[in-house]
Amino acid sequence: MTTTIANRGLPAAEDIVGPTPGQQMRRRIFGHFGLLFGGTILGIMFLMAILAPLIAPHDPYLQELLGRMQQPVWMSGNWDHILGTDHLGRDFLTRLMYGAQISLLIGFAAALISGVIGTALGVAAGYFGGRVDMVVTFLITVRLSMPVVLVALAVVALIGGSLTVVISVLGLLLWDRFAVVMRSATMQIRQMDYVAAAKAVGCSTPRILLTEILPNIVNSLIVVVTLEMAHAILLEAALSFLGMGVQPPMPSWGLMVSEGKEQIYFEAWMITIPGIALFLLVLAINLVGDGIRDVTAPEHRN
Repeated sequence: MTTTIANRGLPAAEDIVGPTPGQQMRRRIFGHFGLLFGGTILGIMFLMAILAPLIAPHDPYLQELLGRMQQPVWMSGNWDHILGTDHLGRDFLTRLMYGAQISLLIGFAAALISGVIGTALGVAAGYFGGRVDMVVTFLITVRLSMPVVLVALAVVALIGGSLTVVISVLGLLLWDRFAVVMRSATMQIRQMDYVAAAKAVGCSTPRILLTEILPNIVNSLIVVVTLEMAHAILLEAALSFLGMGVQPPMPSWGLMVSEGKEQIYFEAWMITIPGIALFLLVLAINLVGDGIRDVTAPEHRN
C-alpha cells in the first residue's frame, strides 16, 4: 500500500515552493523605507508639476503691486495667497508649482543628454579597450579639468540665458561620471562567460552590447542618472540665482531664491520656501536612485 506525502506528515509541494520573483521584488520595495519616502515626495512633486495648470490658484505671471510682499497664511497672511506673494505681487504657491516643472524638466533633459553621451563613450571604451579606451580616457580627463560652474557661466554669458541653453550646456558638461562608471562596469562584464559564449556562437558586436552588456550595467546606470539629475537641478538653481540661468519672469526655484535674497533679514520665508522645495526634490531623487539600486542589485535576483 502506497503512503502519500500528506499521510507521512510532510509538507505539500505548494508549501515548499518559495515566493515568486515578483513577490520578492514587492517585499523588497515595500520594505525599503528610503525608496518609499523618496518615491512619495518625488511623486508629489511630479503631480504638482503636471497638474499645476489645473490646480494652481493664480496665474504665475500675474502681478499685483498693491498686494506685494504678503506673508504666508501662518504669518498673518490670508488664504487667497497661502504662501504669500513676492516683490511683484505674484502668488508664491503658484510660482512654486510651476517652478517644479522647470526643475524636473531640466533635471530629466540634462541627465538624458549626458547619459546618452557618457554611456556610449564608457561602453565603447570598456568593451573595445586599446586605442578607443585611450581616446575616451583622454576626453574624460579633459572634461574633468574644466570646472562645470565656471564653464557654464562663461557659455551662458556668451550665448544668453534661456531654458534651452541651460539644458544644452548642462547636458554637454555632465557626461563624465556616466563615462567613468560605464567604462568600469563594462570592463567587468566583458570578462563574463556569457559574453564569451555570445561571441563563440557568432553574435554581432551590436547584439552583444545591446543584449549582454547593457542589461547588466543598468543597475549602475540608474544610480548615476539619479545623481546627475539632482546635480543638474542644483546647478540650474545656482545659475538662475546668479542671473545666468532661467530668465525672469519664468518661475525657477533658484530665481525665486535670488529675488528674495534682498529681503532675507525681513522676510526670510521668501528664501526658505523655495530652498526647502529644492532640498526635498534633490533628496527624493537621491533616495529613489539609492533604493532602486538596492532592490535591483544582482545579489537579490533569483
